Amino acid sequence: MPHISAVMKHIPSQFLALGTTKICDGACTLGDIFRRHGRYKQAVELYKCALAGYEKELGVDHPDTLITVHNMALVLDNQGQYEKALELYERALAGEAKALGVDHPATLNTAHNMALVFDNQGQYEKAREWYERALAGYEKALGADHPHTLTTVNCMAIVFDKQGQYEKALEWYERALAGREKALGVDHPDTLTTVHNMAFLFNNQGQYAKALEWYERVLAGEEKALGVDHPDTLTTVHNMACVFDSQGQYEKALEWYERVLVGEEKGLGVDHPDTLTTVHNMALVFRKQGQYAKALEWYERALAGGEKALGVDHPDTLATVHNMAFLFDNQGQYEKALEWYERALAGREKALGIDHPDTQHTLRCLINLYQSVGQTEQAQSLQPCLYAPKSPHN
Repeated sequence: MPHISAVMKHIPSQFLALGTTKICDGACTLGDIFRRHGRYKQAVELYKCALAGYEKELGVDHPDTLITVHNMALVLDNQGQYEKALELYERALAGEAKALGVDHPATLNTAHNMALVFDNQGQYEKAREWYERALAGYEKALGADHPHTLTTVNCMAIVFDKQGQYEKALEWYERALAGREKALGVDHPDTLTTVHNMAFLFNNQGQYAKALEWYERVLAGEEKALGVDHPDTLTTVHNMACVFDSQGQYEKALEWYERVLVGEEKGLGVDHPDTLTTVHNMALVFRKQGQYAKALEWYERALAGGEKALGVDHPDTLATVHNMAFLFDNQGQYEKALEWYERALAGREKALGIDHPDTQHTLRCLINLYQSVGQTEQAQSLQPCLYAPKSPHN
């Protein structure tokens, strides 16, 4: 990176504007490096220079032009600008399908990354639809154990995990891990990504010791390969903080969250979805410690940022709405709690469906609060929406 920075200082903007293909190739290469290191602002600037030159010299549907469009979409996705990212991906996909074919690896890569955007937006069924399209193409064109195929397998597991289908998620993670260890090795970044995701799943299942063991394996590899402030490293640190939180080690959790927050604000910005997730989780810890005023302050910050960056009905925004309701409930502010639970329930039912675990959780909290304040009629009206109890004979 110091060498690249030195080179950039000696390239005047008018030279980049000349738009020859060699200059465009160099700008793209530098943009790729900045993107991989989480330096998104510099990456976008370089991609824009390259794109203008490629369109002028090669045309809008040339493979090099389309690759640049695709990589700009990657950066926008990482920055949480999902609609802009989809717009660029759609442009790349149309051009690639026309010039290369629908089953060409480049076309399939774009289909995969479009699925990733839908995943980030909380549109899980749409994400699975696009992942399945990419997976079928990869298996046909590249084989079941190719790295691109295994990446899509891993992402399918993530969607199942987010939908609360944990057994199915674990099945897909194990398939991805076995393939990646065989094809790439145990310490490859892609292998570590699957290890990280399995750790996250174990945490969700309450297997905390197992989760920490798997996270520690990931963290050691990421710090060595990517650095302590890389977004992937910070994600692992964040999730280790979540495990300490789940274990009731609140001071240790706050210590790890603070480490993450400093890196995310520096590298991603204060309103990036990853930064806001950390803010939200710090609020959770303060609530558990009984520091309600501090918790409310951090929830409000997370909510304002989430509504701005993701929208009012995004699952992450709704998680903050639910937890603010829970905070008011704990403080005995029942009218406020009812108002916020109702808002969370309406949003989650719309975004996730009535049978999703998060929706059911909000529903139970709302019913319990209705019963506590004597509003039995409202509570009874919601009872049919709860999961029916399973018979012990089934």
